[in-house]
Amino acid sequence: MRKLKFLLLYVFTASLFFGCATSDRPETLSISIIATSDVHGLLFPWDFTGDVPADGSLARVYSYVKEQREKPGTEVILLDAGDILQGQPLVYYSNFIDTARVHIVPEVMNRIGYDAIVVGNHDIEAGPAVYGKVVDESYFPWLAANVVNTATGKPWFEPYTVLDIKGVKVAVIGLTTPMVTEWLPEQLWKGMEFKEIRSEAERWMQLILEEEKPDIVIGLFHEGMGETVSDVAEDGVSYLSGSGMIASAVPGFDIIITGHDHRRWDTWIDGPEGAPVYVAGPGSHGRYVAEVTVDLEFNRKEGRYDRIISGNIISMQGYDPDRGLLSEYEGRIREVREYVSRKIGRLEADMSSRESLFGSSPFVDIVHSLQLDMTGADISFAAPLSYDATLEKGYLTVGDMFSLYRFENYLYTMELYGSEIKDYLEYSYGNWFNTMQSKDDLLLRYRTREDDSPIILDSGGTYRLAGASFDFDSAAGIDYTVDVSRPAGQRVTVLRMSSGEPFNADRRYRVAINSYRGSGGGGHLEHGAGLSRSGFADRLVSSTSRDLRHYLMEYIEREEVIHPVALNNWKVLPEKWHRKAKEREMGLLFSN
Repeated sequence: MRKLKFLLLYVFTASLFFGCATSDRPETLSISIIATSDVHGLLFPWDFTGDVPADGSLARVYSYVKEQREKPGTEVILLDAGDILQGQPLVYYSNFIDTARVHIVPEVMNRIGYDAIVVGNHDIEAGPAVYGKVVDESYFPWLAANVVNTATGKPWFEPYTVLDIKGVKVAVIGLTTPMVTEWLPEQLWKGMEFKEIRSEAERWMQLILEEEKPDIVIGLFHEGMGETVSDVAEDGVSYLSGSGMIASAVPGFDIIITGHDHRRWDTWIDGPEGAPVYVAGPGSHGRYVAEVTVDLEFNRKEGRYDRIISGNIISMQGYDPDRGLLSEYEGRIREVREYVSRKIGRLEADMSSRESLFGSSPFVDIVHSLQLDMTGADISFAAPLSYDATLEKGYLTVGDMFSLYRFENYLYTMELYGSEIKDYLEYSYGNWFNTMQSKDDLLLRYRTREDDSPIILDSGGTYRLAGASFDFDSAAGIDYTVDVSRPAGQRVTVLRMSSGEPFNADRRYRVAINSYRGSGGGGHLEHGAGLSRSGFADRLVSSTSRDLRHYLMEYIEREEVIHPVALNNWKVLPEKWHRKAKEREMGLLFSN
């Protein structure tokens, strides 16, 4: 792994005299900035969803952090770039089940000794009762300079923090993705305004430089790298977000820690005034950390600090989880394992999300059935939220529900015209399927290089999908075909309602849809159905008060035995091409 170094000169005015360090400012100092991101509840090295050991975790990170803290002459700053309150059943349990005790996330992060975290979109997804409690119980600030309280006009979270490291002032500015309002229902962020990040970065940078006069400025962003660096996430999703843009456009940043895209970054970007900015991305789930070392030496002749900044992305694979931490939380780990292992029903055959990529499948259709049953809607929209998950025949547990339904989405009922439903599906399948001109063409859309050849993952030699599976919406309640020999936008033919009644393009139908999609996520309502974002609320009929996973558990407990059968209410044409492509592309996507 490469190590980049760049000598930076920083001029400052000493408070007592010019030309030498003061008593509270050292002649030399080495600061190690260690960062995690997108931990998604993996505090301990255990995947509670499958009840199996896991790579990564904050427990492994803690072993590394302790090792660095013990090095003589080094001061450690520990940061996180957000999205920790969602993912593992461990945090779901603290979010919604075991709410009386101190939340497991601040308790563990306090114990490890974090200095700051930026708020991620999935942290907001947990809801105000959860993130409010978590902020109150944390010994460190939760940052988001671009999230404003609409009632007061002031920041909802702390905009920045200044750390005093033996007299050296390190400012940390937090910024989070403003896309929260497009991805999450308003009840989760009511009273907040998510402002555009560049203008807020400029505003707060000016204030910090004038009032705090820091020696080092760190950007802690829950934002992808941006269009200045072209890449894709490990799950094949393309993120064109703002960290790279801020580094290249807003003067004043020395270091940027970036999250949200689950990528590992170790790069320099030229700042707007010529000074390079080091950008580090630690990836996700505590499998790696970003470590940035700043070596400071006071230059007496010039009256300024000389600095050397270097960075590494370090694997946690060689570090055992901290035994003291595991021992301290042994009881809570056992309690959550008992919770996820509780049997809630029985599955009469295997169910795989892989089938959902190619057509009607039990994995998605069980969600369709629940949504129609709960809402009494005419039509349901749903997608495979897990790209590659299998529920095996036998007893279903609470843990299995985290594979079946990964996110804490609510269930909406909305009203759409028949023509809008058809256009919605055209948009979904346009992003999902390729246009085939022969039986040998690819069915699914893949990420491609400049020469149009598919991007192949180094591990396993498998292909990357162009989009995320959670955006591949199909419908239930109507019978229809998707003709992939036709161009995008002209593929869907709705034959009838599944009840046998005619489908009317001019009629308003009630549609069951998750809150991510109903809030604008994926663009299906806006760019597909053609609704204006300001008009979403007018189409909303109702919303559940709990997440869909909760209702899926109740549904399975009520049914007791689940017979996984595809609804087969839609099919891909030409059928011979589809069968051949499915057989071929299963091997391209999955190595086993």
